[in-house]
Amino acid sequence: MDITENKKERIKELVTTLNEASKAYYQESKEIMSNYTYDALYDELVALEKETGIILSNSPTVKVGYEIISQLPKETHEKPMLSLDKTKSVDELAAFLKDKEGVLSWKLDGLTVVLTYENGALTKAVTRGNGRVGEIITPNAKVFKNVPLSVPFKGKLVIRGEAIIKYSDFERINNEIEDVESKYKNPRNLCSGSVRQLNSEVTAKRSVNFFAFSLVLCEGKDFNASVCNQFDFLEELGFDVVEHFSVTKDTVPKTVEYFANKIETYDLPSDGLVLVFNDYIYGESLGSTAKFPRSGLAFKWKDETAETRLVKIEWSASRTGLINPVAVFEPVELEGTTVSRASVHNVSVLESLKLGYGDTISVYKANMIIPQIAVNLTQSKTVEVPSVCPVCGGETKIVKENESKVLYCTNPLCQAKNIKKFAHFVSRDAMNIEGLSEETLEKFVDSGYVHEYADIYKLDRFKDEIVTAKGFGEKSYVNYIAAINKSRNASVPAFINALGIANVGVVAAKIIAKYYDYDTEKLVNPNREELSLIDGIGPVIASSYEEYMTDFKNREEILNLLKELNLTKPEESNELQSLAGMIFVITGDVYKFANRNELKKFIEDRGGKVVASVSSKTTYLINNDVNSSSNKNKKAKELGIKIIDEDTFLTLV
Repeated sequence: MDITENKKERIKELVTTLNEASKAYYQESKEIMSNYTYDALYDELVALEKETGIILSNSPTVKVGYEIISQLPKETHEKPMLSLDKTKSVDELAAFLKDKEGVLSWKLDGLTVVLTYENGALTKAVTRGNGRVGEIITPNAKVFKNVPLSVPFKGKLVIRGEAIIKYSDFERINNEIEDVESKYKNPRNLCSGSVRQLNSEVTAKRSVNFFAFSLVLCEGKDFNASVCNQFDFLEELGFDVVEHFSVTKDTVPKTVEYFANKIETYDLPSDGLVLVFNDYIYGESLGSTAKFPRSGLAFKWKDETAETRLVKIEWSASRTGLINPVAVFEPVELEGTTVSRASVHNVSVLESLKLGYGDTISVYKANMIIPQIAVNLTQSKTVEVPSVCPVCGGETKIVKENESKVLYCTNPLCQAKNIKKFAHFVSRDAMNIEGLSEETLEKFVDSGYVHEYADIYKLDRFKDEIVTAKGFGEKSYVNYIAAINKSRNASVPAFINALGIANVGVVAAKIIAKYYDYDTEKLVNPNREELSLIDGIGPVIASSYEEYMTDFKNREEILNLLKELNLTKPEESNELQSLAGMIFVITGDVYKFANRNELKKFIEDRGGKVVASVSSKTTYLINNDVNSSSNKNKKAKELGIKIIDEDTFLTLV
């Protein structure tokens, strides 16, 4: 076979591989390869197609998406939704504008949705789908956290935006899932499944947000051919829009640097930036290729990679028995920080990387945040999957879950399961016993002081041993006992959450406790059918809860524990709705509150609303740097919105 034939075969192989990855990602909400690997294979395919002139009909370079397989109603888009061409070069991004003005914004990583408003009311919501045909999800869009159901514009309005789940909400949702294997992999997958639910009630519980990024149609409205004017109009209507800046080719690099600095702490999932011509009439006049409109260009972060040497694979056990591989390598600098560890996720990924001790590996930070192994350059394949648990020495078993191999410890008495179980019990959202770290608990378990939950409240039996043990002392002991005694008065919901019942997290614990009126006698004698009918519980949680409470060993442990506790009913919030009807925007650092989320909750508890962008509807912009030249401050001043600091805000309250 000659070189040309080799290249033909490689093109076929790349097309098949990339299409399988796209299908898994867009239709099944699964990831079978990293973004880094996909981009590398895609770039290789583009180069081969250009070199050979061979472009297959199903190539991802000319084909947009896949057919939809869901049961939701489908609709053909009036205008095909083409993908943007992409670059990883800041110079290419700047050169794209030539002498024109552009608008640079986040490229959010969620699910694209098209909203239609008629006579001021939201009448239709459709997903992007394959670019030509989308799924109708109107009932679900109506329960997105920040989508206006009606707007002060009576003409027909069609906008495109990204439905996303914020990292903070993603972590909260995952923290409420006790079963490690049931946790969601990333915000994008969770959002995709949430938006396409057949039951909008499920969507409502997932905290989906919508950020507008394009105005498709606005009957009778003149924007002077300016994308920036369109964004301003959408904000005035009450929409959150993607953060954006007006740029020229000279200011593109500095603006990209701003986004690059922000992404490490940005709460919205993003996989790059989007640059479009501000003059949208000019942009549309440029037309499009078979796949890409010429009016815009996507910028994907060029991952900083570093070569290093794999030192070892650590196997980390959890309280469910799942054992995950973690790569430990010689420290390297990435994106301004030193990294030396990266999750390998599961046995399937370990095998695909063909990892071996001493191998030269290339590592990067996915989206500039999460350390990952990009490629293994030597592939010695000497790492073996352990046949025994690294914690208890019990037999391990490889199980196939969601088409991936995962490793489990089969020993029900594994210390790791117990230690993780006790660590959850004492955690902040559970019994909140300060000072009892996982390391300390491990020592207490190994020493035989703690066998069940109630034993934590009897540690005073081992005062002499604890005080004289290495690393402890009288002061440590006194602090432990004080924190333990304080936790005896925990709330009933915290107690339920502390038990670590599968599928029963913070929210479910609160709902169940309230349903049973905080009566522990009723709580330990539940009825599955009764529980499953409670709003927010359902059959899965009800089943887990009843099975846990009716297990003989669990009941015995709970009854012993209850003898040590004086559980309390949580206080009801009686906050006056002093901020009802007011709309706030928060920007900059906060000092009176732990973080912006705490300030946001403070406002919402008092009837106020917090939005992301300043508009004519904003009541106050909260910024401790009242005189800053930030975009939000400028916008507030233009609209006559009062800018206040935290002290003024608290005086207002």
